Amino acid sequence: MSEKLKVAIVGCGGIANGKHMPSLSKLEQVEMVAFCDIVVEKAEEAAAKFGVEGAKVYEDYKELLADSSIDIVHVCTPNSSHAEISIAALESGKHVMCEKPMAKTSEEAKQMVEAAKRTGKKLTIGYNNRFRPDSLHLHNVCTRGDLGEVYYAKAHAIRRRAVPTWGVFLDEEKQGGGPLIDIGTHALDLTLWMMDNYKPKAVLGTTYHKLGHMENAANAFGPWDPEEFKVEDSAFGFITMENGATIVLESSWALNTLDVDEAKVSLSGTLAGADMKDGLRINGEEFSRLYTKKVDLGAGGVAFFDGKAENDSDIEARQWIESIINDTEPLVKPEQAFVVTQILEAIYESAKTGKAVYFD
Repeated sequence: MSEKLKVAIVGCGGIANGKHMPSLSKLEQVEMVAFCDIVVEKAEEAAAKFGVEGAKVYEDYKELLADSSIDIVHVCTPNSSHAEISIAALESGKHVMCEKPMAKTSEEAKQMVEAAKRTGKKLTIGYNNRFRPDSLHLHNVCTRGDLGEVYYAKAHAIRRRAVPTWGVFLDEEKQGGGPLIDIGTHALDLTLWMMDNYKPKAVLGTTYHKLGHMENAANAFGPWDPEEFKVEDSAFGFITMENGATIVLESSWALNTLDVDEAKVSLSGTLAGADMKDGLRINGEEFSRLYTKKVDLGAGGVAFFDGKAENDSDIEARQWIESIINDTEPLVKPEQAFVVTQILEAIYESAKTGKAVYFD
């Protein structure tokens, strides 16, 4: 390919600087030509650090989308604007990578799926944990059928004390929630993908705001302001699927526990089980003996991972760009991310009403 794909970044905050822009900057096939943020200084800083010479800076994303030379837009804004910006970008003829979660509500997520179909443009969601070596290997194991029918799973997203105190993380209006929609979404995406099961039947959920009121709390990112802490500090879901499978989802930013795991999954199937609790472990029975096998993930050899010094975000960006160049499907399909959003929304709804939420 002679001409580079032109990428624009909308939202030049933490996730853009920590993940999207560094990973895109390593790819020879693209160049970052436009940057947008409502705090225009952030866009200017991003352009100076990651942009091509003459990269444009915008305060209004609509002005950026009017540039027909842009091929791809990465949406890295608060959750409440994901759908609005992504749909507008698709309709302006751009491919879109939207940071997770897909949207604040399932209705918005559905509109994003429909916009991608209507425009014929590619849409993917930033579930980068799928691209870790352990995730890719376990997915191969599941796809080959080594676990048999996976009928019970746990999605782990538990922090003991790591409440993000910057940006709008504690703002329910802009984010739609706390740890459930922030990190629980990663664990649930991994679980559904491993099970290849996107047909929920019913959801029962609970959310808690038990520790958010604490003053001067011990926290990995410094003490939070109790007045600003408007979201849950932990949330839990019990999910049953149409085929009878059960998923337990656990998420917290602050919880009195030592059982800490983030973006991990445990699976129980008819032939074997697997978990990511202490590296990647496969467990089962053969010749009337129980076994536990720990997988050596030191070498490459799975899809998208070729042993280079790439992290999961780098592999995610590369696979996404290659899907556009080669006109193939991105690994994270919008229809899958829509179901994740449906389930998260159902957990919040169930927690509010005290009743189970049933899917059609």
